Amino acid sequence: MKRIAKFEKVTLEQFKKDWIDTFPETATEEVANIYEAIELPRRATKGSAGYDFNSPLDFSLSPREGIKIPTGIRVSMEEGWVLKCYPRSGLGFKFRLQMNNTVGIIDSDYYYSDNEGHIFAKVTNDSNEGKVAEVKAGSGFMQGIFVEYGITVDDACEEERNGGFGSTTK
Repeated sequence: MKRIAKFEKVTLEQFKKDWIDTFPETATEEVANIYEAIELPRRATKGSAGYDFNSPLDFSLSPREGIKIPTGIRVSMEEGWVLKCYPRSGLGFKFRLQMNNTVGIIDSDYYYSDNEGHIFAKVTNDSNEGKVAEVKAGSGFMQGIFVEYGITVDDACEEERNGGFGSTTK
């Protein structure tokens, strides 16, 4: 196995800013408690490909409902690698819990963005059976898998990122 990345928490200041932007009704002291409880993603077994991201909050989603979740996590990784994020397979199987962008792509240069590379997840319960998805704080809801990628032989891109969602096309 190649060891190519390291998970970290974003700073408390960045987390507070992003959490209040997403959940404005949350008291400042509660945000600090949520932040302190965040654990870095980890694999469940030595044979697991995915690193489990735990939810920082309890949430319940009825069919067709979605939620944006600031995870409090960032990742530094070697150039030439990407972190691909998917719903935990059990949640996908039971509730058709889906990432709103199908697969979350975390590029290696996102770490250096002006939001500290804060990883967000936007998930939706796409159940056709009327099932309500319930996720408890501290339980896994998303998994990230590191994948190596290549570029074309004539690639000449020199642009640099400074931002999050959609910033590479601005």
